[in-house]
Amino acid sequence: MNVMWLFCLYMTCVYLPFDMFLKPVATDREVWFGIALAGWWAKATEPLHWIIYALGAWGFWGMRRWMWPWASVYTAQIAIGMLVWNLTDPRGRGWIGGVLTALVFTIPTIALWRAKALFVGRAT
Repeated sequence: MNVMWLFCLYMTCVYLPFDMFLKPVATDREVWFGIALAGWWAKATEPLHWIIYALGAWGFWGMRRWMWPWASVYTAQIAIGMLVWNLTDPRGRGWIGGVLTALVFTIPTIALWRAKALFVGRAT
């Protein structure tokens, strides 16, 4: 969970500000549920990713109670999204790549789901 907290912190404080304010619209990409968005559609949805990662950083930092089950639900969505992306995007690796990648993300999904007792911080 420390690695996930650091990843959320990095995405919130370093990558997403760069993505929002410095990356050209023409090269911008965002993936939602395995569907890749490009250009202005990607730029328009970046604030949602920013909010998600900021909440993740805050929630992991204080091990807040509301992070369970949402951290595992979001990670499960990433696993499913990786499968969908590999099957639908020309850059994807097909069934084998999708299943293998989804399995990798299933590991933290299960770990987060089973970690309910660790999320004992304040509700806010």
